[in-house]
Formats: sequence, structure tokens, C-alpha cells
Amino acid sequence: MMETVLEILAKVKPNVDFKNATAIVDDGLLDSMDIVMLVGELNDEFDIEIQVTDLVPENFNTVDAIVKMVERLEDED
Repeated sequence: MMETVLEILAKVKPNVDFKNATAIVDDGLLDSMDIVMLVGELNDEFDIEIQVTDLVPENFNTVDAIVKMVERLEDED
């Protein structure tokens, strides 16, 4: 799943080293439009529904955090 999330991030915002990023949102690596695109891609790829309540920096600041959020949403389904 980690590789898939990294591939999606690379599609949304090429030329960013997401694998080593520790503050993706806080450092401004993704802006609000990037987040919207990312959410759409994650929803489609993993057949989940990311809710507005999930749109907090803690869920998007690292690839690990994104993976954990996706896994949690898959488990809830």
C-alpha cells in the first residue's frame, strides 16, 4: 500500500520527495487543490470515502499517516 500511496502522491505533485517528507502539509508541499486531487485518487484507488472530518494535517503530513488513514477507512467499510 505504501508504494501505491507514493505513486499517487507522485502523480499529484511530481518532483517532491514524499518518502522522506515529515511535514507534507505543514511545509506546504501540498496545497488545498493538491489535497483535493489526492483525496479523489485515494478514494478511487482504495474504494474508500475520505470524509471532511479526516481532512486534518495529521492525516496527511507523512506517507505513513496517509497509509494509516486509508487502512483505518478500509477497516471501517
